[in-house]
Amino acid sequence: MNKLYTREGEHLTGVPWDVYPRPQLMRDSFYNLNGEWEFAVTGGVEPTAYDRTIRVPFPPESMLSGIDEVFSEDRVRWYRRTFTLPSDFVQGRVLLHFGAVDQIAAVFVNGVPMGEHIGGYDAFSLDITAQLQATNTLCVRVEDRVSTGVLPYGKQTPKRGGMWYTPISGIWQTVWLESVPETYIRGLQIRPDLHGATVIADGVDTGRVVVRLPEGSVAADLQNGRARVDIPKPRLWSPEDPSLYPITVTAGADTVRSYLALRTLEIRTVEGKARLCLNGEPYFFHGLLDQGYWSDGLLTPATPEQYSADILAMKSLGFNMLRKHIKVEPELFYYECDRLGMVVFQDMVNNGDYAYLRDTVLPTIGLIRKDDCRLHPDAATRAAFVVGMERTVRQLYNHPSICYWTIFNEGWGQFDSSAMYRLLRELDDSRFIDSTSGWFLGGETDVESRHIYFSKLKVTPSEKPFVLSEFGGYSWKPEGHVFNSEQTYGYGKFESREAFVAALQALYTDKIRPMIAEGLCAAVYTQVSDVEDETNGLLSYDRRVMKITPEEFADISATLTI
Repeated sequence: MNKLYTREGEHLTGVPWDVYPRPQLMRDSFYNLNGEWEFAVTGGVEPTAYDRTIRVPFPPESMLSGIDEVFSEDRVRWYRRTFTLPSDFVQGRVLLHFGAVDQIAAVFVNGVPMGEHIGGYDAFSLDITAQLQATNTLCVRVEDRVSTGVLPYGKQTPKRGGMWYTPISGIWQTVWLESVPETYIRGLQIRPDLHGATVIADGVDTGRVVVRLPEGSVAADLQNGRARVDIPKPRLWSPEDPSLYPITVTAGADTVRSYLALRTLEIRTVEGKARLCLNGEPYFFHGLLDQGYWSDGLLTPATPEQYSADILAMKSLGFNMLRKHIKVEPELFYYECDRLGMVVFQDMVNNGDYAYLRDTVLPTIGLIRKDDCRLHPDAATRAAFVVGMERTVRQLYNHPSICYWTIFNEGWGQFDSSAMYRLLRELDDSRFIDSTSGWFLGGETDVESRHIYFSKLKVTPSEKPFVLSEFGGYSWKPEGHVFNSEQTYGYGKFESREAFVAALQALYTDKIRPMIAEGLCAAVYTQVSDVEDETNGLLSYDRRVMKITPEEFADISATLTI
């Protein structure tokens, strides 16, 4: 096996990810804590000395972190750094923010415990005002227990290989500080329609919402934390026209900037077929599975600009949707999808155990369990999944690009999908919900969702919109751009680029295009990029090779409409 580390990120200089990390709730106050931290690994006790240096926000298992080592789960990761705030920074309270830490984080400021967070994919904040001094020491203690399966873990596994990837731990998203007034806007929820939006501000009762238009602006007052803003001559958000409206919300001494977009999602019967509709019209969601792994940073790309590079590369091929596969990205990813016009089908991050026979072999030969109420009965595992799902929805709710939630994938951690559907519908009644993507059929769901790799591609008769939520996975390995030269994982292997391109073109022309008339509403090809052993991406793992060009595929994409 040969590890591939050839990206530009290997030579990063300066503070990494030095950009405001929360584009939907921005303040002028921002103090970035990314960069070099002291680092140590122990059996549990606090180290007497920190003998390494790590580059945050890259996980220690990645090359970009400067550590590039996988540690056993009985080892505790320790991070430490000092900081001195500018004299004019503190304007009330000071909040310490973590984009994500995998999996269990305890935070100390100047030796005082500030709090603990459990869960590796969601942001959390701590008020550290009372402990601030002229010079401050921040310490983070991290434990990772991915093998237990209790906390959401996605594609991570202690022993990587095939469709399972190198595990990560520790800090893997931006760490930063902001100062807020004593009374401040704790969050926004934006509920759009075709004419305007309702804005709900958490933490304040009165204030003002201003929406900037191409010419002028419109405004409304917050009453009991809510305001309705109607927009004249609205431009609706779509991949073809990703119109965003900047907004400012002011409440007392606090001001935040955000943005909104107008779009609706619904299911309609059109010419006898159930269709997914965007802004009142049937829309074909032409998409790709997007794992979000990087050759040099694992879960964290070298720079946030690499998100837009991926999105634009896929748009150049004619794709309009990415299925973000069992990973929650930093919010900058979703901002780029909002801004550039890329629909996101967002998966929840799985937990629970995986069994090859139960979860892959038997479903592949057609033995599919239909009753999932008793699957994965462990109460702690179920509770952790629910917490992760609730946090994911609340954190990502305002992003217009997210049009579709996937609860369970191929039975991984699946349980009582009808109950989970009802819970998710309470959290968000505005998006499509796919309760069971793949083959472990559940009860309540908005779509008929199937993965088809080995059998004939066909539309299953159903009263619900039919979604081909995974298919394809053709493998071609560009020489010199692979992680593992000895192993190949994919669904159909090709020895030359020409054969790969011809097969992919035929797949869409001969199979997918006819299925649209039969009721196909969305198709998710596997996948955006190669990931370690998996070589079935349209980009190589190092993103240096685009295996098919826009000239070879964009015209085919243009024919995939309803």
